Amino acid sequence: MIARCNSKNQITPPDSPSLRSGEGLGGGDIETVMYELPLFPLNTVLFPGMPLKLHIFEERYKLMIGRCYAEGQPFGVTLIRRGQEVGGMADPAQIGCTATITEVEPLPDGRMNIVAVGSERFQIRSLKHDLPYLVGVVDDYPFISSDAHDLPENGRSLRPWVRLYLEILAEASNSEFPMGQLPRDPLRLANLACFLLQIPAAQKQNLLNITDPELLLTNLHSIYRREVTLLRAMLTAREAQDIGTFSTN
Repeated sequence: MIARCNSKNQITPPDSPSLRSGEGLGGGDIETVMYELPLFPLNTVLFPGMPLKLHIFEERYKLMIGRCYAEGQPFGVTLIRRGQEVGGMADPAQIGCTATITEVEPLPDGRMNIVAVGSERFQIRSLKHDLPYLVGVVDDYPFISSDAHDLPENGRSLRPWVRLYLEILAEASNSEFPMGQLPRDPLRLANLACFLLQIPAAQKQNLLNITDPELLLTNLHSIYRREVTLLRAMLTAREAQDIGTFSTN
């Protein structure tokens, strides 16, 4: 899988040992090239195929998003390890996800609301600070596995737990969640399952870091079993408390 970017942004030094090779899900060798990617550090973790809505108001990000949209280029979303979203610099996690802008709503003063969709995972090799916004020298961070035969079965095992989790979460929050058809493709299901989990961002980052899809599905299965158990216990405690508020007199 070769990173999609303008050739002017590709960095392929001669005799460079930093080009990364591995074995893809199809069993063939893959090679990625390093390239420059504008970075948007956030207090959230983006996964491939998942939506992201942002209100752009800082001057540096108005410039960055404006350029990305005009040139049809993605930007990179990374979890903030240290620092803050607004003002100042933030230290980004090493693994992130590219985001492709799909909608832009212009607002007064150059502000905008945008909708983006996660595309590919990437790994930051170095950072550049010569622009108002952060730029990473990155390469792709694909899934690498020697055997993908068990993925469909692992996906089938995870699917009912995701559905049950959404049902209990809707009951716990007195709200409704769209229960549409969950993806049958195991990797699409895994990304959606990561997106839906109501867990700390640091735990989601750990999931994004996993390169073995079978390990990712196994971890998600364990997490969903745990979260369903916790939600059920919470609902039971709340129901018991509600009953106790009524007097028998």
